[in-house]
Amino acid sequence: MTALSVKVVGWARSFPVSRGVRAARQWTAEHLASLPWDDAAADTVDSVLISVSELVTNAHLHAAATAHLVLTWDGRCLHVSVADADPRLPGPRRADADSGATSGRGLGIVTALADSWDIHACHGGKAITACFRPYAGSGPPDGPPGGRAGPCRS
Repeated sequence: MTALSVKVVGWARSFPVSRGVRAARQWTAEHLASLPWDDAAADTVDSVLISVSELVTNAHLHAAATAHLVLTWDGRCLHVSVADADPRLPGPRRADADSGATSGRGLGIVTALADSWDIHACHGGKAITACFRPYAGSGPPDGPPGGRAGPCRS
C-alpha cells in the first residue's frame, strides 16, 4: 500500500459587517503573497480577490451578519470558503431580471472566475466554496499537467 502525503495550509478569519469587504480582500492578498505561486498566477490572484469581495459582500448583504472566510491551499487548488448565518441558499438569477440592476450578479461573477464552486448548508447557515487553480497552461514545475483544466474538489 502506498502512503498518500498531502500538505495543506490554511487561514481563517471572521469579518463583521463593520470591518467591511476591503479588510477581507486585504487579508486575503497578504496570505496569497505567502503561497508558492509565480508570476503566471497573477490572473488567478485577481480572480480570487474579486471573488472574495463578491462572496463577503453577499454574506454581509443577505445575512446582515459576520462573514467567516477560510482560505485553504492543498498544493493544487486554493479553496475560498465564505460562511454566514443565513440558512437561505441563493437561487439562480431570473432570466428576466432587470439588466440595469446594480446587484444580483455576485455568484455569476464567481462562476466566471472560479474553476468550480459549490454551496452547502452548515451550522444553521450556509457556506459557498470556490476553487482556483493558479497555473494556466502546463501547471507548476512539479505539479499536475494541464493547469486549470478539470474540476477542483472542495
